[in-house]
Amino acid sequence: MAGTRPSLPWLVMDAAGREVEPVSVYLRDRLLGDASTATCRSYGYDLLRWHRVLWALDVGWEQVTEAETAALVGWLRHARNPQRQRRRPGSHPAGSVNPKTGKPTLRAGYAPSTIAHNLTAVHGFYAFHQPFGRGPVLNPAPESAARRAALAHRSPLEVRQQHRQARLRPKVPVRHPRSIPDDQWDELFAQMKCVRDKALLSNYLASASRASELLGVGLGDIEWTKGQLWVISKGTRTRQPVPTSPEGLAYLAAYLEEDGLPPEGMPVWRTRRGESRPLTYWAARRVFQRSKNAWPAAPVTASPFFRSFPSTSTTDGIACGPCWTPH
Repeated sequence: MAGTRPSLPWLVMDAAGREVEPVSVYLRDRLLGDASTATCRSYGYDLLRWHRVLWALDVGWEQVTEAETAALVGWLRHARNPQRQRRRPGSHPAGSVNPKTGKPTLRAGYAPSTIAHNLTAVHGFYAFHQPFGRGPVLNPAPESAARRAALAHRSPLEVRQQHRQARLRPKVPVRHPRSIPDDQWDELFAQMKCVRDKALLSNYLASASRASELLGVGLGDIEWTKGQLWVISKGTRTRQPVPTSPEGLAYLAAYLEEDGLPPEGMPVWRTRRGESRPLTYWAARRVFQRSKNAWPAAPVTASPFFRSFPSTSTTDGIACGPCWTPH
């Protein structure tokens, strides 16, 4: 749940509503190490899932062994993910493939990347507590010494070495670039009903920026003559320029002329109903969800659209590279 202190924006609570103090100490240390609040939120959910398994097994977090980790992995491999439930009539079932676009939907259970991320969070949690004499002697989440040796001091120019996976670690498939054919892109763009949405979509296409990066662009971050936007990078949190297209800037100028300039300190992307407010991630996500509802054969859905956006144009369509990392 959300915390009330700036030093700990997220808390893990037990069934009785009490704060799980060992997790809070670990998350606070992550924040002091300059981790983002989104990272702490993600690790908090992973550790909540871990502690729920321990509570079901009636095992304290200090007495765990690799057997409890195996129980967690086994449960994640076979449990149904409630986020994969399809309630909309006519939607493709989990694990199926869109017959028009060939895009597979996520399967009903937890993805291998989710299981691997959970194991990373558990390993980091116990690695933090070990120097203080808390927790078990051996880390319950196994790690691969071969992987550490293969990745240590590796130049990005070198070929990635093959290494053995740690025990209980799933094989995470390599994400391949996806593409949107030109005709489907035109159909998708036609679903944008206002100038703001067309400007937003055009600049997502041209800049390949993350959702949070583009939504934070202010009036002073637009360089009209150079054809670029300045964004705050999600990873390094530094201000960096990203190129955009003349078409994207033209739609952006039309949007600002139609809705007016934003107040000082407010991003250019704002809500259109009620009091003017900055457009949030979830509001922008809803824009693409509406296009999905109006066009059942849409080649993209909101979540993958925000995570892997078109970066280059090809003769066969618009190629989508893995520009945005998944949460």
